[in-house]
Amino acid sequence: MANPYKEIFSVPGTVGFSAAGFLARLPIAMAPIGIVAMLSQTRGEYWLAGAVSATFALTNALISPQVSRLVDRYGQAAVLTPATIVSVVAFLLLIAGTNQGWPVWTLFATAFAAAAMPSIPAMLRARWSEIFRDRPELNTAFAFESAADELVYIAGASLSVGLAVALFPEAGMLVSTAFLAVGSFFFLLQRGTQPRIYSVAGGKPQTSAIRLRPVQIITLALIFVGSTFATAEVSAVAITKELGQPNAASLVIGVYAIGSFVVGLVLGALNPKMALQKQLLIAVTVLALTALPLPFAGTVPLLAVAVFVSGIAISPTFITAFGLVERRVPGAMLTEGVTWVTTGIGIGMALGAFVAGWAVDNFGAQNGFWVSVAASIGALTTIGLGQRTLAGEKNCADGICPPAQAAE
Repeated sequence: MANPYKEIFSVPGTVGFSAAGFLARLPIAMAPIGIVAMLSQTRGEYWLAGAVSATFALTNALISPQVSRLVDRYGQAAVLTPATIVSVVAFLLLIAGTNQGWPVWTLFATAFAAAAMPSIPAMLRARWSEIFRDRPELNTAFAFESAADELVYIAGASLSVGLAVALFPEAGMLVSTAFLAVGSFFFLLQRGTQPRIYSVAGGKPQTSAIRLRPVQIITLALIFVGSTFATAEVSAVAITKELGQPNAASLVIGVYAIGSFVVGLVLGALNPKMALQKQLLIAVTVLALTALPLPFAGTVPLLAVAVFVSGIAISPTFITAFGLVERRVPGAMLTEGVTWVTTGIGIGMALGAFVAGWAVDNFGAQNGFWVSVAASIGALTTIGLGQRTLAGEKNCADGICPPAQAAE
């Protein structure tokens, strides 16, 4: 049996942009927690560390789709170069301000500017879409990207905190910024795989991808899915601490991510032929069903098993969701469409962590998982009600279609 992953990487340029893109997206996980580790150690105030980190994360969630919209219109190199420079310089100023004791307002200002950081996962998926558009290999490529995202979140946060604790407070942020600068530089050097710019029919102004119903449905669903992901992490930390085994939290969270990582790779290799909207419905159904045992896992071994099982639907959900965006969004809006979905995951993680923390504080550690149950049911309801829309043809909004479709 042929190795589908070997096949997708046999295309010239794919190894290079994937390797560079992996480095460039590590700051997605490293920067938010790195800011917290850096400021909490140097300023000794967790509220300040959390507030500056939240300023960066929430502003990036709002800005990155706009950056991606410009990318769709003017190309990756033309937009990512200045956006990355602004972000790198702002991160360096934030690090300097922390080290030199600059006024608090400068920390917020530099965190706000650093939020110009582009959505590298969206740029990577846009390149894969350009290479394998309307071909089964695209599903394998998206599976690889989802697995890579899992690795980023597993390794990135741990690396950032570990460097800050082992070396000096700013170490994690320095390395994160270096990854962003070096990874983006080599990513942008590779012009041969850069997606083409689709023209807008009749010279009409390009609308936003978030106005398309499929993007709205998938983004809302992945806000719920992101909430289940973050809730599992918060609840695992709280439960293991309550059980007197706080060190087991990293093991439980690791098991959760590993389950998702492995199933995602398997799904990409199998490349099922079922319609993507039906695959997504199955994935969120599994997500909802496997969340039900979580509130009843009262020991660390039971918790690890329940979390592992619950994690198996995460990557399949992401893979099919991004696949549907590629199918239902016109090429001239693809990067922005993918970015909105990615942003939905981030917003969901932030909301899920907040609500789960509130539930743990008010109702006990075990009851935090009920947020996962509710969120997964929300994802299932959203995708279930959106089946007809998600099954539709690609939306050629404002006459913007890929060449193959426009000719039909």
